[in-house]
Amino acid sequence: MPLIFRKRKKFGPLILNFTENGFSSWSIKVGRWSWNSRARAHRVDLPGPLSWRQRRRSRD
Repeated sequence: MPLIFRKRKKFGPLILNFTENGFSSWSIKVGRWSWNSRARAHRVDLPGPLSWRQRRRSRD
């Protein structure tokens, strides 16, 4: 099992994600709501270990 390097830098609500190859993606988090540029998914943190996610709609 190889080791994976990951690093996150936070600048207020903006989060930059890095891997061993460099910049990976960015996210924005405001309260319980967040959005990720790579997954293009909205996520809302719910009470306890639950969360709700709406993925990007596929284009036909």
